Amino acid sequence: MRAAWRELRTWLESFERPRAPEPLPVRIGRRRIYVLPTRFGLFYALLVLAMGLGALNYNNNPALMLALLLGASGLASLIASHLQLSGLQIDAMSAEPVAAGETSWLRLALSTRDGRRRRGLRGDLDGAVGWAGTGEDGNAELALPVPTHRRGWLDPGRIRLSTTQPLGLARAWSRVWPRQPLLVYPRAEAHPPPLPDTGIDAQRSRVHPQGEEPHQLRAYRSGDAPRSIAWKHSARRDTLVVREYERAQQQDVLLDWNTLRTLGYEARISRLAGWVDLAERDGRRYRLRLPGQPHLGPGRGPEHHHACLRALALLPDA
Repeated sequence: MRAAWRELRTWLESFERPRAPEPLPVRIGRRRIYVLPTRFGLFYALLVLAMGLGALNYNNNPALMLALLLGASGLASLIASHLQLSGLQIDAMSAEPVAAGETSWLRLALSTRDGRRRRGLRGDLDGAVGWAGTGEDGNAELALPVPTHRRGWLDPGRIRLSTTQPLGLARAWSRVWPRQPLLVYPRAEAHPPPLPDTGIDAQRSRVHPQGEEPHQLRAYRSGDAPRSIAWKHSARRDTLVVREYERAQQQDVLLDWNTLRTLGYEARISRLAGWVDLAERDGRRYRLRLPGQPHLGPGRGPEHHHACLRALALLPDA
């Protein structure tokens, strides 16, 4: 019985607007708001109906007036629930990329332009629930936890916004289907092996103010630290000279797809994602080489990290 009800409900929801993804921002108009009584609202309607019939039967005018007032309050609550959503605008949708298997927090930026505050706004998406209410400035943010299962683009689907304000007698709802997929990173290998190139190249070095080995002497320039001045050499030359030091430089790490031929397709992606995270934590410069794509890097930092994980996430399925 429950399965049949769910199928019927899904079939009815397919007729609700919108029927296709839409670009943001989206303003909820009256033509896309649906209102139905809640269970409490149905009980309230039956109670008012019984009061009205009893008042008519016993010709009790005060009871009849009370029943009519309660009935009018119920009808007014239907309009008030509709107005809670009417004019609400969804300005943007965002979510920080997470690895497959983690929960992504989808955030909807809401706003109003009519000066009316909205309370008790509820968002539903595949069982995930979030609550929000607009403040004095008319803005609000609604956050929904969205589970992720696989890498790549994730279409969140149609999001239901609803409210039972102000009396809980009716539920007004509308649906939003943003045309904005979310990016899901590949799941990184939990304990990847060491990076392919972990040694120090003694032949490569660069000048560094905190280096260990003396490199050369040069003329003093304004702004040089006093501790770097070579006083003995300066005394011989009658001019200030400064010591420059050099530091051995680590090799750039090459993360090459072709070196992982013994692993499966998704296992390669997981290994490379783990190496990208490991190189970023160690502060190493790294380069990612993937089939059919230009090389990424060498580089490091949040932008390079995101570019590499994005390229891994968007690799075609095996």
